[in-house]
Amino acid sequence: MGALQKFSVRTRTRPGARGRGSECLAPPCNHFVYPAADSLPSSGAAMSGQPRSRRETLALRKQLIGSEANDLALRLARQFTKHEDIIVLDHAYHGHLTSLIDISPYKFRNLDGQKEWVHVAPLPDTYRGLYREDHEDPSTAYANEIKKIIDQAHQKSRKIAALFMESLPSVAGQIIPPSGYFQKAAELIHKAGGIFIADEIQVGFGRVGKHFWAFQLQGEDFIPDIVTMGKPIGNGHPVSCVATTKEIAEAFSATGVEYFNTFGGNPVSCAIGVTVLDIIEKEQLQAHALQVGRFLMELLNQQKAKHPLIGDVRGVGLFIGVDLVQDQEKRSPATKEAAIITTRLKEEFIMLSTDGPGRNVLKFKPPLCFNTKDAKLVVDKLDKILRGKNGEKRSMLD
Repeated sequence: MGALQKFSVRTRTRPGARGRGSECLAPPCNHFVYPAADSLPSSGAAMSGQPRSRRETLALRKQLIGSEANDLALRLARQFTKHEDIIVLDHAYHGHLTSLIDISPYKFRNLDGQKEWVHVAPLPDTYRGLYREDHEDPSTAYANEIKKIIDQAHQKSRKIAALFMESLPSVAGQIIPPSGYFQKAAELIHKAGGIFIADEIQVGFGRVGKHFWAFQLQGEDFIPDIVTMGKPIGNGHPVSCVATTKEIAEAFSATGVEYFNTFGGNPVSCAIGVTVLDIIEKEQLQAHALQVGRFLMELLNQQKAKHPLIGDVRGVGLFIGVDLVQDQEKRSPATKEAAIITTRLKEEFIMLSTDGPGRNVLKFKPPLCFNTKDAKLVVDKLDKILRGKNGEKRSMLD
């Protein structure tokens, strides 16, 4: 994992603790209740892939699920900044806890609505968003929308604690933010006294191929203040993690209210996490994701050239979206057709789902062991559905 070798994390041992299992990263750490943890490798070694921040030292916290990680990130941000308000992207989803539904437009718009302390920024979608691929500087344009929100919040005497976003918005439709957007948005948030939280729960750990972390797609000069991680650490086993700076972690620790999680840091989950990291490295899954992803993108773009139903193919590594449209010029979502396609694929024993506000984006986010043979099989089946089974002229969608 090339990107991993660039990063370092300092470890230290809690007073009175013994053995490698009692090592933890800069405070605060989980309160461990598992003696068997002494037999496990240091968490510092296991998570050496975390980026070196401008404050150099990172603190790690281990939980069970991604929602717990995001909830803790929210608490860290508010404790460090002493502010309350959160900026999120439109159609974002950050978890199923009440605190996270409150910052997930994808959920709260169908429930109790938007809270006063939540501010929703436009999705940085250059295909169907406010500023598209023909805009001269979409990253600045979308960042300016963040500035507008900050200014409006300040006019109401509200203060921003954090900008909370997925490094690659997934539920919103497999979106690839324009390069430089994160840096510009982070600068605005820092000036407002807030911090930048990158949610890597769905896209971290080599999935994007080019880098180990998806936020690195924005450039090597960008480092979030907090990074949250989840599912990929355990290959489906419930384990998650929060990484942040020593400064933010110590502000949280200073409250005297210890973060306690009964199963957080348990030896079974830790052993699984360490094993997954080893496999990603030994089997070169990051490079594999890049290679297979490029092959899959090529096949899908060939389909785009053949079928007007496909309006856009976007992605990186094994994070790809196929945007289906009723009209190429208007880019109106082909919601019904997307549902039919996923149903027909299921009949072929291929599980694919849809995302995006219009539920019209086919989501390709397979396990990292997915190979070129698998990619060809899926695209061949998709082609048959679009053009008609067994070479019939009439499409199966008719």
